[in-house]
Parts: sequence; structure tokens; C-alpha cells
Amino acid sequence: MWQFIQKMTTMKPLIPTKTNTLQTLDRGLQALTVVATHTGGISIAQLAAELEVHRAIAYRLVTTLEMHGLIARMQDGRIVTGAGVLRLSATFESQFRALAQPYLMQLAQEASATAFITVAQGDECTAIQVCEPQSLDLRMSYRIGSRHAIDTGAAGIAILAARPASAADLPAVKQARKQGYSITHGELQKGAVGIACAIQQAGALGSRSAFEACVGVVAMEDLDTPACAKRVMDCASELAKALSSS
Repeated sequence: MWQFIQKMTTMKPLIPTKTNTLQTLDRGLQALTVVATHTGGISIAQLAAELEVHRAIAYRLVTTLEMHGLIARMQDGRIVTGAGVLRLSATFESQFRALAQPYLMQLAQEASATAFITVAQGDECTAIQVCEPQSLDLRMSYRIGSRHAIDTGAAGIAILAARPASAADLPAVKQARKQGYSITHGELQKGAVGIACAIQQAGALGSRSAFEACVGVVAMEDLDTPACAKRVMDCASELAKALSSS
């Protein structure tokens, strides 16, 4: 769930000028980000090196974050994210879903397909929001909480395509990066067609964002691919703008 917390730490600041930011708070958030990106934990020495600060400063940052339950120390001294992060992530997820709901409903109606928002969680993708078109009697069912491997399905491919290019990229990822959206046929369910586009934060293009999500649609074989692809990309753009201004 760290993707949600990182989004909270990168939201548009109330006072955007660099000179008016609080350096200690800024360093604390940077430290939390670094710790979260090391799934196996990180030592204080490593944290200090990544933040380019003295070990004493890193130690004070860790102590402060630990007091608030945002990080924890393992018996061997490694620093990991704490349970407080889960509480914050749950709050942000509900806020994000509420923000995205009208956009997803509009996409579902215009595309005449089930619309979804999926986030990356490690090597998997999880659907956190789903909207079905009300105008159709026969709809494609897609359950909130559905999970699948990140390298399978339109959602995962779209998220991978938003990451920096790699020699290990699958052909589908390269194609999605080139055309701006992913499309798959029957990968997660026989006969299903999925189209997805990453929700790119401002300034994240070409670099890996800690908040990795995509929006897309899924339907059976009668999906109007060109029209739906444009609607999905437009929706992703609108969602990115809404997140940046929230």
C-alpha cells in the first residue's frame, strides 16, 4: 500500500516556493520514501548516504518517524516502514476512490464497458475501483480487490510501460509505451479485451513514480478499440490533473 502514502507526500504543497519549505519535514518525508523503497529494510548508515546527510541527522529522523509509528526497527538494526503507514494508506485510498468515482463512471458510460482503476503492489496489480455501465444489460464483471501478475493483463502492462525503459521489457510493454496505452486480448479471461493507460503524475514521465496506477476498461470482444483507447487516455490525463490539484 506504500504507493498511496507516497502520493500523499508528493501532493501539491500549500506553499509551493522552495525557500518557504521546512527542511526538517522535507528530510523526514524523504527518509520515509527511501525506507519504503527498500523492501528488505535499510540501515541508518545507508539511509544517511542516500539522503546525503550526517548519520546523526539520519538517526534523529528515524527516531522521530519511529515515535509516530511510520517506521520500525528490526532486531538487527534494519529500518522498515511501520504500521502507521497502513493507517495513512487506508485514509488516502478512500479519498482517492472518492475523487476518481465520477471520472470512472463517465468512462464506463462513454465506452459501454466496465471501467477500473488498478494500482501496483509489488509484483502484482490490484483493482481498487470498478464502475459498470448502467446502460447495458450484459456487463463484464470485474471485482474490486482482483489481483493478477503485473506482467499480465492490460493494467499491468500499462503500469510497466510508464516505468523507465529496460532491456527486460516485454514486447507488449514496449508497444504500450510507444502508443500511450496497452491492449490485451483474453489474457485474464477468455474473450475479454482490456485497454489501460497509466495515470502519470506531473514530472513523473520517464522516471519511476512511487504512486503507480492506471485506468482502463474491459469488455467482451465487441469493444470499439480506437474510440475506447482515446477515452481511456483522456480519463487518465484528467485523473492526473485532478490528483495534482487536490
